[in-house]
This record gives sequence, structure tokens and C-alpha cells, in this order.
Amino acid sequence: MSVRAIATYDSEYGSAIFVNLTEGIPADLLLRLRPNRCSYKAPEPYSGCGRPRKHGDKFQLANADSWGEPSATFSLEDETVGQVLIQQWSDLHFKQSAQRHFQVIRVTHPHCSGLWLAWVGEQMPPLEQLWRLYLRRFAIDHWNRFAKQRLHWTLPHLLTPQQALRWSDLMPLLSWQLWLARQLVMDTPLPWQKPQTNLTFGQVAQGFAALLVRIGSPACSPKPRGKSPGCISGQSRSPFPRFPIIKKHAARQKKANKDNLNS
Repeated sequence: MSVRAIATYDSEYGSAIFVNLTEGIPADLLLRLRPNRCSYKAPEPYSGCGRPRKHGDKFQLANADSWGEPSATFSLEDETVGQVLIQQWSDLHFKQSAQRHFQVIRVTHPHCSGLWLAWVGEQMPPLEQLWRLYLRRFAIDHWNRFAKQRLHWTLPHLLTPQQALRWSDLMPLLSWQLWLARQLVMDTPLPWQKPQTNLTFGQVAQGFAALLVRIGSPACSPKPRGKSPGCISGQSRSPFPRFPIIKKHAARQKKANKDNLNS
């Protein structure tokens, strides 16, 4: 039995354009909504006069008077954040995607005034499980930032896609090495940093050099190199493929109208 995939996205994807483009993908979407986003409720039943309405009343996330009564409410006591209140409003849609309805979920706790989520898909998980699904995305976002800034994921300019994939495969391995070395690395704060007991990945990487000295390396020490022999005589090296350079021509300035010149 195949399990339907659930994809989580940040607030930049919580729009009608993204909802329309992903309509044919067999996956459920859990989107974060910006607090100033507007959607619309389902229209009232057709009265038989005039054109049927596509949109109902406006649902403004920043205006509590437009919410109405939630269709479901759930509260729980979390060990980390305390009392959590989860509210759900059903059958909402964006103005440019009236054919695709979604559920709006609002999560509040003492450390968050309001986290707005939208469920776009088929069978929605229970409210007590739904809000925890989006929490997994925060760890992914922080890891992507750490891999790009500290592990230099996107820094090398590699020549082939195979080299780029091989370099990307090293990022999880480096992360696991830092994770396993948390209890072995001494905190080495910079002069403007405070000492920490629970080290982050960046602080472990900062003191990882001292651990490498203690572990040592199975590689032999480098030997002093003399004059390089260079390429073997008679062996030809194929050059790297070259691609034509695309140049954008400067846009021509529009000629001023004769009426403007005479005035």
C-alpha cells in the first residue's frame, strides 16, 4: 500500500500560483501562510438568479472579525512550549484558485502569537499531529543554511554534474561527524563569544581541528616534491567542452516624441 507524500513549504509558497501549479501532483501540501494573507470562504448556495458566485466572505488572517467560528478546535499541553491551542477553518480558497479548497490551521502557544498553516490535499491528519509535521521543516532549513555557509556546500565551481552530486553527498557525512564529535570537542570560543556547554554544529566545527590532531590521519605525510615530470610524452589531453558566451545587448533608448521636442 503506497503512502501519499506530504510536502511542507514556507510562507513564500503559500499563494494561489503555487497551489495551481501543483494541482496535478499526487501529494498533500502543508503550507505556511503569511500573516497578511487573504483567502475566501465558500460561497452561499446558488439562489437561482444571476451568475453563481465563486467567492464567499473574505477571510483575512490579520483581521479576527473576519474569521468566524472555527470548524474544529483542539488544545494540548506540550512539554516544551506549554499550552497549545489549534484552530481549524474549512473550505477556504485563494481568489485565483477557487477550484482548489484548503483548510486553514492557526497554532498559538505562549511563545508564538499565531502560526498560520494551510492543508491542501486529501485526508488531513488529526490536529494534534498536523502542527508537529511542520516543525520538522525548521531543522531542514537550519541545516541548509549551515551547509551553505559553514560547510561551503555551494562554494565550489565544479565542472560536471557528477562532481556536484559527489560533493553534495559529502554534506550529510560531514554533519554526522560533527554530531558524533559533540562530546569529544572542547569549546574554543572567540574573544567576543560566551562559553557554552551544549555546543552547536558551528561551535563543534570551530574546535574540530584540535580533535583531528588527537585522532591523527591514516594518510602518509606529504613528501617534498621536486621537478614535476608533467604529462607523458605523446599523450594528448582532451580539452574541456566550451560553450558559447551569451551576451545581452544594451537596450536602445526610445526616441523622444516630436511633440515633446517642440514643446
